[in-house]
Amino acid sequence: MLITLEVFAWIVAIAAALPCAVFFIECTLGSLAPLRERGDAQAAPPRIAVLVPAHNESAGITPTLTGLTAQLGPEDQLLVVADNCSDDTAAIAAHSGATVIERHDATKRGKGYALAFGLEHLAKAPPDVVIIVDADCLVSEGSLMKLATMALQLDRPIQADYVLEPPQRPQGLAVVSALAFLVKNRVRPRGLLALGMPCLLTGTGMAFPWAVIRKAPPTDDNLVEDMVMGLSLAQLGHAPMLCADARVSSVLPDRTQAAQAQRKRWEHGHLATLREYGPKLLGQGLRQARADLLALAFDLMVPPLSLLVALLLAALGFTALGVLFGTSLGPLALCVANLAALAGGVLLAWFAHGRSLVRARDLGAIPLYVLWKIPLYFTFFTRGRHGQWERTERTANAAEPKDKPAAGG
Repeated sequence: MLITLEVFAWIVAIAAALPCAVFFIECTLGSLAPLRERGDAQAAPPRIAVLVPAHNESAGITPTLTGLTAQLGPEDQLLVVADNCSDDTAAIAAHSGATVIERHDATKRGKGYALAFGLEHLAKAPPDVVIIVDADCLVSEGSLMKLATMALQLDRPIQADYVLEPPQRPQGLAVVSALAFLVKNRVRPRGLLALGMPCLLTGTGMAFPWAVIRKAPPTDDNLVEDMVMGLSLAQLGHAPMLCADARVSSVLPDRTQAAQAQRKRWEHGHLATLREYGPKLLGQGLRQARADLLALAFDLMVPPLSLLVALLLAALGFTALGVLFGTSLGPLALCVANLAALAGGVLLAWFAHGRSLVRARDLGAIPLYVLWKIPLYFTFFTRGRHGQWERTERTANAAEPKDKPAAGG
């Protein structure tokens, strides 16, 4: 019995060590290593089409479109898909100078449907590069051309540095949530870039060569259509890369209920994608000896930060209990090392990139943030993933981040 318990304790500790090691390596390199940007200036600028899917975004879409228009040339396009809107999003977008197409289909709701509708419209006069930007985001000056140039040269999707900032007067755990997104969207992709490896797409600020995006399978109502699109294209030989010099920012919802709903969609989608694509990418990467697919598989297999903390604490408790029943100290020591690696990665990421977003004293709220998130995971494992797309409620100024530079910039 003791041998069986000993073996099981080692299995638990080693299984927890893999995602912690990946997380620590990514955070360390993303915080300390110099960036390895790829791509050179083009002789002729590519023709860009910016595609903005929008569902009832009249309150905040104007700053987004104004910022985009300022970066586009006469040969470029700005296309807004007013998707199942019941407000005046279409009229406001048209007044801002965008080309607007409206889509109405109450049975097919979700960003994936809006993107497919927009791409079919663009197919009448295809651009060189399509850049997808959410209707509540601001794109920093010069970022569109950086993304488009890099996408065309590398013939693959390019992901901008995407930061979600706390609202002006953050409520509850919004500040810690912003740090979690910073680690996921900026620090870990930078670590992969330092290794010359691809990254996951994060939903906005994504550039695609026209021929590449037309290869992407439809994502329809998938909750993380960006992640699925990037992984599917990676399997076809077009793995996404980060362009750390291109910046996109948005603001987290400032209502607790809206924030909870948003995270439920994102994290259920992440877990479902991990379960479906993780083994596929690992198997394909091994069979084809493709380091890019293996890197994406390992990155994808790191669960959301709060879930990883909860799993590590459970593993720590189990191995500590095992010691009381006669197992060796090895599994417990490894679990302690796993927690130290996780904490070290978060602190490095915060110190290098997050101090302008999160004060040191706010780090003490991380345990409460983990507890707040546990019900999201419980519903996933007991009821299955959240299966319905819903718009996140935002305030009127959601597209207007705080008056300060992007974190870590």
